[in-house]
Amino acid sequence: MEPMVPSRRGFRRLLVWHRSQRGRSDTSCRGPRSWPAVRLRTSGCRTADLGTVRAVAHLSWLEASTIGLLQGVTELFPVSSLGHAVLLPAVVGGGWAHDLNVRTPESPYLAYIVGLHVATAIALLVYFWRDWLRIVRGLATSIARREIRDADQRLAWLLVLATIPVGVVGLVAEHAFRTTLSRPVPTALFLALNGVILLAIERARPSAPAEYVDERVSGPDSDQRVARLSVVRAVGVGAAQILALAPGISRSGVTTSAGMVAGLDREDAGRFAFLLATPVILAAGVLKIGDLTGPLGDGIRGQVVLGSALSGVGAYLSVRFLTRYLAHRSLRPFGVYCLVAAAASLTWFAVR
Repeated sequence: MEPMVPSRRGFRRLLVWHRSQRGRSDTSCRGPRSWPAVRLRTSGCRTADLGTVRAVAHLSWLEASTIGLLQGVTELFPVSSLGHAVLLPAVVGGGWAHDLNVRTPESPYLAYIVGLHVATAIALLVYFWRDWLRIVRGLATSIARREIRDADQRLAWLLVLATIPVGVVGLVAEHAFRTTLSRPVPTALFLALNGVILLAIERARPSAPAEYVDERVSGPDSDQRVARLSVVRAVGVGAAQILALAPGISRSGVTTSAGMVAGLDREDAGRFAFLLATPVILAAGVLKIGDLTGPLGDGIRGQVVLGSALSGVGAYLSVRFLTRYLAHRSLRPFGVYCLVAAAASLTWFAVR
């Protein structure tokens, strides 16, 4: 007779229990009584009576492809990728709500969506490769010659300094933000706040429409204008990314808004936001790659590849669209979208 197999929720309970037993003696590795005991080789217990457990996918192919594409698009659109990663599973419900929960201890979903950041960052590096070559060259020559003379050198140091605040806070407080705030209702409220920010900045500092000029031509000129920011203002713009640790607050949205407050026009502020986001997104993804190559990635590595490919394509198309859009259009449509999506989500949670 084939042994019983735990349900999906039971499997997760079993997995969490098993991890808690690592390093204990064989006699402590009996497993919960509610599961049939058969022998299974584990780390920490040479042979543990945990039950014969069929592989249960943490992430279906549909879930992986949907979240991958959504991550690539919403990471750069000012509508919060993490907010959508929390709200979409909660709205759909069922298996999605169980599988795609960033608050689960040692969540493979969290590792998955943060791992997708690598693909998003690569898309940004590909799109802005000329700019990053100049910026890296400027940083290298500045260090070698111990000087800060031209715009590329100054912009490179502004990016370094402006990235430090969010890097420090992210390392220290990411867990607290995730476990405390990554719930559907707070996320919807933060998404509404994000919409208010976008609408407020357009009302306070409207930018005159401008004709879009190809990045290969306008890029160096835009970087020179950004490089004129004072260190204090540039660091303030970079520090605005800390707000995006709260699900529902968009990184690109708050940094673009902060750049406009600092005196940049909408197009230059958006460009500075994308440059600031690249090292932060890349670092966040690289830090989670180890999780995806370990036990948390078991059974979902194919889904990770698919999701990453979709995320990279989505991010590249998004940044290509947004650099043109921001030259002559406002952030108001995104602000309205955030308010409508937040209101619809809260209504759904209330009546469901």
